[in-house]
Amino acid sequence: MAEEIKKEAPVAEAPKAEEAPKEAAPAKDGEKRDGGKRRPRPDRKPRPEKKDDGFEDRVVFINRVSKTVKGGRRMKFTALVVVGDHKGKYGFALGKAAEVPDAIKKATEAAKKNLFTIKLVKGNTISHDVIGKYGACNVYLKPAPEGTGIIACGPVRAILELSGVQNVCSKVYGSRAPINVIRATSQGLNSLKSYHKVKALRAPSEEAKAE
Repeated sequence: MAEEIKKEAPVAEAPKAEEAPKEAAPAKDGEKRDGGKRRPRPDRKPRPEKKDDGFEDRVVFINRVSKTVKGGRRMKFTALVVVGDHKGKYGFALGKAAEVPDAIKKATEAAKKNLFTIKLVKGNTISHDVIGKYGACNVYLKPAPEGTGIIACGPVRAILELSGVQNVCSKVYGSRAPINVIRATSQGLNSLKSYHKVKALRAPSEEAKAE
């Protein structure tokens, strides 16, 4: 009996897996991925460079304040900032905004527009004892020998360090509110007198005594 030849059905070939597209090489500066050059956008303006004016800023105090209106409360933040160049110039200001960074920015810009100047003597200290007064706050400042450092609380230290004073002793009496302490310290520093000013003030009285 002849063997029956069975015809085998053709086996369907498995579909080939699609090859993953090759990742394009990272584009270099000024070039597109396809090799073309990037066209500059006409509406894009260059970023302004920050000018280094030599002033350092320091945040002394941040407070949250609220205003009650008909619809509820409006919350805002106030920032007290001190700026200085460590060479005898300093300034301070308050800034208020809905966000803390905006309040700090406002205060910093306002402080740089309202600067005070003091004259340092040998040893980077003040010329004589002085008492600064503002409201219910009194700040006593006393010159110290070189190597003493700044013996003061936070607000007073901020003004003295940024203005360039390195050796001084201080004491705060009365109100301890940061803004009052800073205003009293500023009043005391602005009332400092040099040797020549004191000599000029004493000259008329000495002449009167001689007569």
